Amino acid sequence: MATWKRDSRLTALQRLGCAGLAGTTSLSVTAPLEALTVLSQVGSRHAAGRGLWRAGRSLCRAEGIGALWKGNLTACLRLFPYSALQLAAHRRFVLLFVDDVGHISQWSSIMAGSLAGMVAAVATYPTEVIKTRLIVQNRLEPSYKGILHALYMIYHQEGVLALYRGVSLSVLGAIPFSLGSFLVYTHLDKIWGEPSLRFTPLQNFINGCLAAGVAQTVSFPFETVKRKMQAQSPCLPQGGGVDISFAGMIDCFKQTVKTNGALALWSGLTANLLRIVPYFGVMFSTFEFCKRVCLYRNGYIDSPLSYKLTPGVDQSLQPQELQEFKLLGRRNF
Repeated sequence: MATWKRDSRLTALQRLGCAGLAGTTSLSVTAPLEALTVLSQVGSRHAAGRGLWRAGRSLCRAEGIGALWKGNLTACLRLFPYSALQLAAHRRFVLLFVDDVGHISQWSSIMAGSLAGMVAAVATYPTEVIKTRLIVQNRLEPSYKGILHALYMIYHQEGVLALYRGVSLSVLGAIPFSLGSFLVYTHLDKIWGEPSLRFTPLQNFINGCLAAGVAQTVSFPFETVKRKMQAQSPCLPQGGGVDISFAGMIDCFKQTVKTNGALALWSGLTANLLRIVPYFGVMFSTFEFCKRVCLYRNGYIDSPLSYKLTPGVDQSLQPQELQEFKLLGRRNF
């Protein structure tokens, strides 16, 4: 199970490659559930009033099975700048929250992570708008031919502000998201009946999934309204395929509840929750496998299929130091 802690036995490029491959793989595997979530939130005819299976089948019949992966390339490309910005911002926020002896409380740690995610989300927000537009559009009669074409058309037809439509909801949604995460993490010791320091990798994996599920459920209405705002456009057929007409963020909340009921704010939640376990599972397992391959290539372990250490190798040496040590040994021999 991946710990995501920095391992000095990997080079910076190897760590980046492992994280990137893990992220893109997990996004691609769970892309169909992401697409169905977005279509349900927007109120697409494929998802409106249908169960998850029927919605997916309707979409495939209308646009082909490839429609389940609409917008996935955008999501994968967004991953790299988003992750880099989130990591840099997180380090800054942690420095703000640590006390004089370098300790940080659980609440402050969650806040630092949430604020870092917020900064990264706002900075890369145009790519999220593009992803939503690509998912919502008809794949057989597309308004946008690709990522760059979508960026060009949105900018020239609707202006730069259209690329940031609903961005305030990313900020507002971070508040209930943080509260949901905090509620879970502050009660984990009671749930498991033991101190958090003794949690196994499996328990930590379950904890992450549980926290994500609760946090996303609490903040989901903000996500639903954000998707509707991203998709809505007077330049697209049927106004972008949104099931209601509205004139702003507050009006979108009102019209959604008035037209479809309060539960419509959680439309697509089932697909989103079903996505959590495979998303994290694929991410962690892919990261671990890539990490083992790199450790094997660097000479620290005997096989990429296990973590069995190579006999006689000092695991405290960094990759460059280990290679220099081996080269020196060969010369002396």
